[in-house]
Amino acid sequence: MLTVGVEEEFLLADPAGHLSFAGPEVVGAAREQEGELQLELATCQVESATDVCRGAEELIKQLDGLRAGLAEEAGRRDLRVVASGTSLLAEPGTPEITPTGRYRRMAERFGAITHTATTCGCHVHVAVPDSETAVLVGNHVRPWLPALLAMTANSPYYDGEDTRYSSWRHVLWSRWPSAGPPPVFSSLDHYESTVEALLRSGAMLDRGMIYWDIRVSDKQPTLECRVSDVAATSREAALLAVLTRGLVGMALDDLGASPYQPPQEVLRANLWRAARDGITGDCPHPVTGEVVPVSGLLGELAEFVRPVLRETPGDAEFVADMLAELDKTGGGAERQRAAYAKRQRLEDVVTLLAQ
Repeated sequence: MLTVGVEEEFLLADPAGHLSFAGPEVVGAAREQEGELQLELATCQVESATDVCRGAEELIKQLDGLRAGLAEEAGRRDLRVVASGTSLLAEPGTPEITPTGRYRRMAERFGAITHTATTCGCHVHVAVPDSETAVLVGNHVRPWLPALLAMTANSPYYDGEDTRYSSWRHVLWSRWPSAGPPPVFSSLDHYESTVEALLRSGAMLDRGMIYWDIRVSDKQPTLECRVSDVAATSREAALLAVLTRGLVGMALDDLGASPYQPPQEVLRANLWRAARDGITGDCPHPVTGEVVPVSGLLGELAEFVRPVLRETPGDAEFVADMLAELDKTGGGAERQRAAYAKRQRLEDVVTLLAQ
């Protein structure tokens, strides 16, 4: 049975909904029963990471606990933990950088791009036997990245405006020279030579800045999928994790096959479409390239990975229930816009997303 873990990034907001820069204090004081809490590049962010999990039920329990622990500690400072891919309100200045040597070097080298680090994503780690296998599995998962992005899009507002995108986080994050969809790699050597070329060019400070939407993890024996916005709810984060694990499991069973691979520029365009439309829109099919409704594509994805889902009791049913729920309520972006539409107040959206 494949194991999985989830990392979530959140924003800290004051009672008025504006960013707070107390991230180091909140992380330093929070006491979590499982998982871990981490600092991020900007001091207005906090990050949580689950322990190794084996299914949706275990994931939800840990994600709920980590979110609750952060919210409790933030609440003691009259702050809120906000599950949004981008900051919603217009802010008076640029974000504060967490005062570590590495983060300061990043700010010096990359300048204003560093400000896009106030975006919040959800990263899913799935265990794989070794790095060579991770590279080959990543090729199989790669065409499905737009579907995963569309499903989790949760950042329509930024700097006080509706961006007309469902995931503005993805657009902002793509400014990093080492971000975006990865190439198709023929081997681990090919992967490593590409990483070394990026390091030599200065496009990355170190290997921690391999920001591709899916990558081989340097810290754990996992394949890490990084394409998604932070989910509005723990259950949506668990849905992403279970489906990602399903894709990895199917790839492991079929490593000798050569799945269709959209060219780099086409996959980038498909991701743009997914970021714009979100779960209620359309997205190019990962095999045919035909533009199809995202809801139907997600149903096809769930059916494709069903053999892996059935290995963990309850996961197949959980995925079916969650996709049906999202068909009714829309994803995070749709619910943000619905909250805003009631009174045209972004503060109401912050309240919706506060943990």
